[in-house]
Amino acid sequence: MSKEKLVQNTFFFTLALAIQKAISFVYFIFIARAISVEDLGKYSFALSFSTIFAMFLDFGMAQVLVRESARDKNNSQKYLSNVLGIKLIASIFVYLLVVVTVNLMGYPALTKKLVYVSGLVMVLDSFGLIFYSVLRGLQNLIFESRGVILNQIIILIIGLLVLKLKLGLAILIGVYFIGSLFNLIYAASLLGFKYQVWPKPQVAKAMVVKIFKLSLPFAIAGIFIRLYSYMDVVLLSKLTNDEAVGIYSVAYKVAFALQFIGVAFSAAIYPAFCKYFVSSQELLAKSFTKAVYYLLLIALPLSVGLMTIADKVISPIFGYQYQASILPLQIMMVALVMIFLTFPVGAMLNATNRQSTNTAYLGIISIFNIMANLVLIPLFSYVGSALATLLSYILLFCLGIFTVNKIIKYDKYYLAVSFLKIFFSCLAMGLVIILTKEYFHFILIIPLGALVYLAVLYLIGGLTKNDVIQLRDLVLKRA
Repeated sequence: MSKEKLVQNTFFFTLALAIQKAISFVYFIFIARAISVEDLGKYSFALSFSTIFAMFLDFGMAQVLVRESARDKNNSQKYLSNVLGIKLIASIFVYLLVVVTVNLMGYPALTKKLVYVSGLVMVLDSFGLIFYSVLRGLQNLIFESRGVILNQIIILIIGLLVLKLKLGLAILIGVYFIGSLFNLIYAASLLGFKYQVWPKPQVAKAMVVKIFKLSLPFAIAGIFIRLYSYMDVVLLSKLTNDEAVGIYSVAYKVAFALQFIGVAFSAAIYPAFCKYFVSSQELLAKSFTKAVYYLLLIALPLSVGLMTIADKVISPIFGYQYQASILPLQIMMVALVMIFLTFPVGAMLNATNRQSTNTAYLGIISIFNIMANLVLIPLFSYVGSALATLLSYILLFCLGIFTVNKIIKYDKYYLAVSFLKIFFSCLAMGLVIILTKEYFHFILIIPLGALVYLAVLYLIGGLTKNDVIQLRDLVLKRA
């Protein structure tokens, strides 16, 4: 892939993800305001529950399709056909597993109906993903970028119509079915007409065995990620009630809407880590140090800012009925700092051939997260789930940084001093927000807080002109 094409692909895909996240967040706000807290809980549970089962259907095959198509485009048809054959068979069993499991768990009829619909969405999404995976392997993310945005726009328009007409939760989740169907047809058509790679299912024993062997490492990591990302909602639903899930979902959505910043940054630094691992340990250590510093620059003010203004944001945006989301949101904003820091740590482990170590840590976190939820939810309900999330990411960061310490000698003193300067600037910002939020609208408070943070940080030497230039260059090169 040429440098120009790499830059073009990265720019369009990162921009598309940002737009998709923004539209998705706005759509969620409309849903939260239009339905009751209990109904939002049912809605969130159904989507989370079916998404967990996607791990059995995806099984890491998407990553295999990307890699093998990128290595030799002539293999794209062969791999796609066999993955399609596997998924056509597996989708029947996985969907039946979803239906049987939700019935065994004793949920009411409406909740089961929502899960049935979201299960169909999960199946369609899984098929759409494999077509997009081949397109990625063929090194054209522009089409996927368009598809991601169009899909979200379709969901937004039809979803708002469903909310206005009050057609019910099942139809509301069915909107995702329409969006997923569009994605599937769009991606399959592009692949066929532009690259002559057609959706022709096939099951060749030797190829199937090979695909399963290649996908197993990706599948294990994917299973762990699904478990610790979505199991909290399922456990909260089972151990408490739909209202608790609705309250938690709002806090979770706000906190994790910002996660894409860390994902994009991680994607930007990963190639540099891979290069320097081979060529220069010194540059690898410096790159890691700077990556952590830049993420602290972003994550800490986001965390402190939203923690201090949360009580003025939740009600105007989501409605007074979600006031209880303030405390779990504040807890998860602390977790956001740890989440951001796990991105460069994870990128370092993967870039230095510690993928198995990283996967093992994800497994530990999955088990810990489930156990923490089982202990904390009965004690603190949705606040317990937020605490479990915080503790899980603290543990993940600690495990990862322990291993990074063995790989490189990064500048701990520089990071400690930088952290104190950033933290002090955040405290100044937080104090200004607390003193002014009773007198001004939060839309005015946010830029005021940002200005205070940057001004104090600059005055105490926490941010230099050179830092700004380096950060700008990193963003421009990768985006």
